[in-house]
Amino acid sequence: MSDVHNLSKDDWLRSSFPEWGTYLNEEIANTVVDPNTFAMWWIGCMGLWVKSEEQTNICFDLWFGTGKQSQDKKHYHKGHQMRNMSGGKLIQPNLRVQPVVLDPFSDIAIPDLDAVIVTHYHGDHVDKHFMAALLKHGKKDIPFIGPEKVVEKWLSWGVPADRCITVKPGDKIQVKDITVHAVDSFDRTCLVTQDEYEDVRGKLIDFDADMASKAVNYVVETKAGTLYHAGDSHYSVRFVKHGKDFDIDVAVGAFGENPPAVADKLSSVDILRMGEALNTNVVIPIHHDIWSNMMADTKEILVLYEMRKYRLDYKFKPFIWEVGGKFVWPLDKDKREYHHRRGFEDAFAEEPNVPYKVIL
Repeated sequence: MSDVHNLSKDDWLRSSFPEWGTYLNEEIANTVVDPNTFAMWWIGCMGLWVKSEEQTNICFDLWFGTGKQSQDKKHYHKGHQMRNMSGGKLIQPNLRVQPVVLDPFSDIAIPDLDAVIVTHYHGDHVDKHFMAALLKHGKKDIPFIGPEKVVEKWLSWGVPADRCITVKPGDKIQVKDITVHAVDSFDRTCLVTQDEYEDVRGKLIDFDADMASKAVNYVVETKAGTLYHAGDSHYSVRFVKHGKDFDIDVAVGAFGENPPAVADKLSSVDILRMGEALNTNVVIPIHHDIWSNMMADTKEILVLYEMRKYRLDYKFKPFIWEVGGKFVWPLDKDKREYHHRRGFEDAFAEEPNVPYKVIL
């Protein structure tokens, strides 16, 4: 037993972080996906791990970082997307709310990845520590897939250029039995992000080209069904085009409660509108878990769905997930809310060790 006088902050961090240890790594690695299904896990923020019936593993937007850890910095730098969008200088108090549920440096599950895919280059969607872990423990030939600005960031970190694949809307990548299509993003927060400050008020900009270099959405086709990953897209009527171009089964979108003067996340109504526009079977709000200043109540989506479903003749259903949770298409298509495993399935496998039966 350790003497408390010999324990340090480093001992505490190593024993307590990541909070879930390798628990989820083990679950993903041990899961054998049945024929005619695909499985996915919510890793937090817009991070997904997807596993197909041929046991192909791909991930999207995995991030293992944190938000604000100090109040020392008071103002955004000029050119920051939130300052550009709102005209406000005060930095947002975005503290990370959910724990880190996957260990990127583990030799469990991480070596099984067949592709790393990223929607855009904002800091909560790309992670240098994850890339370092992959280069140490991952397969030596798996591709790193993202739009131009994502690849630029990877290269600046020392990621080998021959591992990177730059995609733009219209591109298609084959990863074993999974086909990944890059499609237009509608992430207008990314659109107003500047690498170097420039006063663009009143200037004409080729927004389509600018967006294509910064962000894409993805359509993921498996033998069992199709997933749509909307990245941090805001609502757009062009979701309808994606719903016509692809037969989408499950769609995930970035839900959150926008502070005044900021349009950064899909609202509850936007989530339902996205589900309808994409003609999907299931729509899942994510991203609302991560930032303390943009947390939103998913019950709002369920209430609005019940108010609107008959009048608007909705063909889809919303599903409310939990970070670290698993979703299997099509087995879970009719579920509404996730709950982590409750345990105690083997109750009374032996007689309880209590003095007498009426004690509990």
